[in-house]
Amino acid sequence: MRAMADREASLAADPSGQSQAKNGEGLQVFAPAKINLYLHLTGRRTDGYHLLDSLFAFARDLGDGLALVPDSAFSFSLVGPQASALSQDQDGDNLVVRAALGYWRALGREGQPPLKIRLDKRLPVAAGLGGGSSDAAACLRAMAGLYGPLPQAELMALALSLGADVPACLVARAQWVSGIGEICQPLPPSWPGLFAVLVQPAKALSTPAVFKARRQHGDFRSPLARPEAGLAMPDWIAWLAEQSNDLQEAASALEPSIATVLAAITEQAGCRFARLSGSGASCFGIFSDADSGQQAAAVLKSQHPQWWVGASRLM
Repeated sequence: MRAMADREASLAADPSGQSQAKNGEGLQVFAPAKINLYLHLTGRRTDGYHLLDSLFAFARDLGDGLALVPDSAFSFSLVGPQASALSQDQDGDNLVVRAALGYWRALGREGQPPLKIRLDKRLPVAAGLGGGSSDAAACLRAMAGLYGPLPQAELMALALSLGADVPACLVARAQWVSGIGEICQPLPPSWPGLFAVLVQPAKALSTPAVFKARRQHGDFRSPLARPEAGLAMPDWIAWLAEQSNDLQEAASALEPSIATVLAAITEQAGCRFARLSGSGASCFGIFSDADSGQQAAAVLKSQHPQWWVGASRLM
């Protein structure tokens, strides 16, 4: 995966599909980490899915890598520091496999695509960083690059069938997200690229368990009035700092180390606010600038070597 690592910075600049690294051997795609800058729950459908109001953002420099290479038969393999936490199952257990097979069938083709797929897993699993969803979305983009696009409505329906976060991860840009995750409105290019430090305390949390626990920790709320376009970075940070993650209290009750992580991030110089991402257990801090964020990440890594720590500007 050396070539993929070398290409990561350029791929991260535009993961929407236009920046896929393509050569005679296939495609290499970057799958960026996702964070919820805020996450409010606005209701619950009769089928059990929760409705949300959230602002998704994606890391330029933190994520997984995916390589799809034409081959004589279908195969799937995992490498990378987080690979041991995932299944190598080729029969559809992994979201990347499900995405590839789903796209192939949506093209009207039978069997399995003649592809060798390799996932370089760098993001922690079950961490609230959208790793599996981002991997699936990256696979869909790569399949489109190799075999041609699907109609947009069909592609979005396939993405949603793989997971509520997958439609937003297809775009992989800062965006308002509502419904169960299928209603996505990208922010304008003028949105400032905030700097974040991400921390995962080596703990995995079950998303269904967190949502179940959340039912005991508060009511639903109305969607927020969105800020006016053209806000400067300090105003965006101040507005976001007033929001919350409605799953944070429930997740912290299930995993007490979250409170420790949030306190450690908050006490770093330059931190404007810290919050849980998604259903956790990963947390993030928004920093005044890249220098203070990078310094904070270095301190946190030194003080807590058992934690996964990363720093990145948000796209």
